[in-house]
Amino acid sequence: MLGVRTLKKSKYWNVFEAILEAGHDEDFEPAVSDEFIATDAPAGSREKIEELCRRVELGLPLWHPDDRKDYSGLTAAIRPRE
Repeated sequence: MLGVRTLKKSKYWNVFEAILEAGHDEDFEPAVSDEFIATDAPAGSREKIEELCRRVELGLPLWHPDDRKDYSGLTAAIRPRE
């Protein structure tokens, strides 16, 4: 499992400078590579969120067609909502 992430100090003064250099989400085209692998982590879990972060950082698509789609086979204690 990955450790706690820390925010890096940006080299940009504002969002417009960042867009000029790196583009924006309308220009983003994810590239599939050998690093684009499915995860068995359940939706909403820390492991799944960290995997989504990794995919974004590598410029990969967010959703792999073979990612876990349900919660079958998982067991956990569930606390009732207050």
